[in-house]
Amino acid sequence: MSEPTRPLSGGSAPEDAERHLPRWIALLGAAAVGVLTATQARMNGALGLAMGDGMTAAFISFSSGLAILVVLSAVLPVGRRGVRTLVTGVGARRIPWWMLLGGVAGALTVATQGLAVGVIGVAMFTVGMVAGQTVCGLVLDRTGYGPAGVVAVTLPRLVGGALALAAVGSALIGDSAQGIPMWMLVLPFLAGAGIAWQQATNGRLRQRVGTPLTATLVNFLGGTVVLALGAAVNLALTGGPRAVPAELWMYAGGAVGVTYIFLSAALVPHTGVLVLGLGAVAGQLVTAIVIDAFWPTQSSPPLVVQFTMVTIALSSVLVASVRSPRRHWRVRKRR
Repeated sequence: MSEPTRPLSGGSAPEDAERHLPRWIALLGAAAVGVLTATQARMNGALGLAMGDGMTAAFISFSSGLAILVVLSAVLPVGRRGVRTLVTGVGARRIPWWMLLGGVAGALTVATQGLAVGVIGVAMFTVGMVAGQTVCGLVLDRTGYGPAGVVAVTLPRLVGGALALAAVGSALIGDSAQGIPMWMLVLPFLAGAGIAWQQATNGRLRQRVGTPLTATLVNFLGGTVVLALGAAVNLALTGGPRAVPAELWMYAGGAVGVTYIFLSAALVPHTGVLVLGLGAVAGQLVTAIVIDAFWPTQSSPPLVVQFTMVTIALSSVLVASVRSPRRHWRVRKRR
């Protein structure tokens, strides 16, 4: 039997941690994770649109996040200890090579932000991501890929997955998707599926190295390498960016990404995984529609369509989180 992951902040259980942080503050923090996620998508999308090169924009975002994590890993004792554990584990083959590939999915997500968000808007992008995460999460849970082992596929989770797909379908009704290339509508779904796989992979790596800091460092390192290769190929084929925007806020996507990853790690002992996920998705969806309302992109769908998409997507998460009778929620750990 695999051992359960210990709370990151110490203590015996999430309930212990809640006594040190009021629940309403923890919930606001979970919503803030979603706010930062949606904000990062808009930043990277705006940078990609301004440069005319989403791949280079993604590389800039990821590499800036990597630089921050390298400094933190060098300065903090837990970071240095985690890196030593990682190197030793890889050398002794206790950490398989595929656990180091979470950054590939992260690269896909950031590249998709740079390529698509500036055109289709944050709301449509976010709904597609939620659908991809929900559907892929069902598959990963059923196959036991995640750190928790095999989780039963219950009726609420199936209905939640169907609602997530319906949210994406609602975006295609009428003229809201006219003129948008189909690949731009498919990419957010694939990015969401990649995020689900990335979270499961990084969760297993975090169990091996003992700290989310090192797992996040590996994630950003792998993603930066992938995006550097992609940017180099793009440079050879297209000649690179057509402009270098002067607005500094466009380059802050990497720092925002590092912030919400660490905020998630700090909050999960206080909220639990389920409440953190619900709060983050709620914050992400609401922020997405607000951003598109006050700062629309060239192909943002009408607000009525956005509100419909966001409402259905949020409902899918709420339904998927409904607990079935206890006997249906048994988890079979990997041996």
